[in-house]
Amino acid sequence: MDYTNPNLHYSYDMEQSRFFTKNQHNYVNVLGKEQMQTMGNVFLLDVFLSSGNIVEPHYHLNASELIYCITGETIVSMINPSTNELNNIRIQPQQVVTIPQGWWHYFAANKDNTHVLTIYDISELNTVWGSDVLRLTPPQVFAHTYCLDKEQIQQALQPIRDTVIIGPPADCNQRRGSYSNKQAYYQPYYHPSVPYYYTSQMQPPYNQP
Repeated sequence: MDYTNPNLHYSYDMEQSRFFTKNQHNYVNVLGKEQMQTMGNVFLLDVFLSSGNIVEPHYHLNASELIYCITGETIVSMINPSTNELNNIRIQPQQVVTIPQGWWHYFAANKDNTHVLTIYDISELNTVWGSDVLRLTPPQVFAHTYCLDKEQIQQALQPIRDTVIIGPPADCNQRRGSYSNKQAYYQPYYHPSVPYYYTSQMQPPYNQP
């Protein structure tokens, strides 16, 4: 990079770079090399959530992730592909969770005004969103593969018409309570003599509230 270039800039206002908006309380800002060429091999998503809202299940093809809680409280859930275990970690301000590259994960706000910064060790992020997998795979494939009723699958997935990113979608009319996970274990710091997360076997039926 030619640092004598007078057009290079070394600061940026992430409010000017919106990645996704659900509403005024749930949105994501982005910072990558497209916004600021001088930032190096890093990519940022600035995520704002109100209670009960969730960043949908997804994985990153090309990057590991660090989630840093700034305000509020969030539950980060990830599946360890080596053990087939679902790990749930609750974090509060100044606490972090790391997610290895390629791991299926999602996170939800436990409080209003939750603000987290997600940091990636890559300058261009590639993400596979769960809603895209569900809406782009023909229902008959799910039905045949898992011995399910085709009509029921088609009816269940029909409302997913676009990438969700922050769920539930703004037009969701389904009766629901706030998202919570009683299995999530809060450990304020890591100590080698105790486990730092709660682990549950991925065996149906899932022990979700």
